[in-house]
Amino acid sequence: MCWRADGNDMREDFFKDVFEVVCLIPKGRVTNYGAIAKYLGTAQSSRMVGWAMNASHSYKKKVPAHRVVNRNGMLTGKHHFTDPYRMQQLLEKEGIKVKNDKVLEFRKLFWDPTEELRL
Repeated sequence: MCWRADGNDMREDFFKDVFEVVCLIPKGRVTNYGAIAKYLGTAQSSRMVGWAMNASHSYKKKVPAHRVVNRNGMLTGKHHFTDPYRMQQLLEKEGIKVKNDKVLEFRKLFWDPTEELRL
């Protein structure tokens, strides 16, 4: 675990930043772990974004973790939901089609925070 000079856990700060980005993903859109990491200036930390998604249930706000998939549009995080089909159900409720654990039309539905959140 990394600690900053002020005593705060850097991982907690990073997770909070991830959660805040994920909360901005519009309904009916998806992004991936790497895009979030890149937006946060830590392009090599997509795995850490995945760890954050696994812990998202503990955040004070509801985090739409189902909108975060892998770089190919696969539902790799589905086993961290209460039911293995829950991630797909939540995506389909938003109009996103999923087949064989993969988001159909992934590129069309892809939300890139680096592009979408430009000032």
